[in-house]
Amino acid sequence: MAGTDAGRRESGDYLQVQTTTDSRAEAMELAKAAVESRLAACSQVAGPVASTYWWNDEIERAEEWFVFFKTPADRYEDLAEFLAERHSYDEPEIAATPIVAGSPSFLGWLTDETRSADETRSADADADAGADAGAGVPRPRQADAPAPSDISG
Repeated sequence: MAGTDAGRRESGDYLQVQTTTDSRAEAMELAKAAVESRLAACSQVAGPVASTYWWNDEIERAEEWFVFFKTPADRYEDLAEFLAERHSYDEPEIAATPIVAGSPSFLGWLTDETRSADETRSADADADAGADAGAGVPRPRQADAPAPSDISG
C-alpha cells in the first residue's frame, strides 16, 4: 500500500491526546508550544465545532476548536500537566486515545521528535555502537526535503 511501511507496529505505547479551546488563537498556541517543548511530535487544530455540555448545573453550548497531539505514552503525564497549566478553561478536556497500530517509521518518528537533542544524540551513539543497530530507524528529513504536509496525493 502506498504511504505505509511493510508491517505494522501494534502498541499502546503511543497516544493521540485531545483538548478543546474556545478560540482558534489559543488552540494554535497550545499546539505550537507543545511541539516546541517536545511534548508532542505533531499537533493539529480543527474546528470550529459546536459543543453541548453541562456546566454549573446548566446545559451550555459553545463554539470550540479541537487540538490533537500525537505523542509516546511515556510523555502523557508531562503533556497533560502542560495543558492543564496553560489552558484557559477551569476544567479542560484532556483525553488520550491509544494508537493501537501504525507504520513503524511513523511511530519511531513520534519517539524521535519528543526527545531532547541530548537524548537523541545519546540514542544515536548507542545505535552506532552496535552493528546494524540503527537499521530501519527513521531519521530526521533533510532540510531541503518536503514536509509530509507539503506532499499531496
